[in-house]
Amino acid sequence: MSKKAITPLLGAAVLVLLAIVLNPSPERHREKIREAIGERSPVARVLGLGSLAAFASSYHSLGVASYTKAGERTLSIGVLGMVFVQQQ
Repeated sequence: MSKKAITPLLGAAVLVLLAIVLNPSPERHREKIREAIGERSPVARVLGLGSLAAFASSYHSLGVASYTKAGERTLSIGVLGMVFVQQQ
């Protein structure tokens, strides 16, 4: 194989390895959910609704990405160390 053929494969392998290593933990997802709900509503922050939603969520890892769900609803998605909370 030539160097031109190996370079994209090596780059893809490094990206997949980074995604696996940086996959957010369940606690990171839950912290982001608490923060997002608290920022959206001061009343929800005072009542602790963010903590309740974070506690009720279930964490699912796909190896290179992860997500949390509460019932049938996806609360957050994580990839490469970042967590994105869905608008509710």
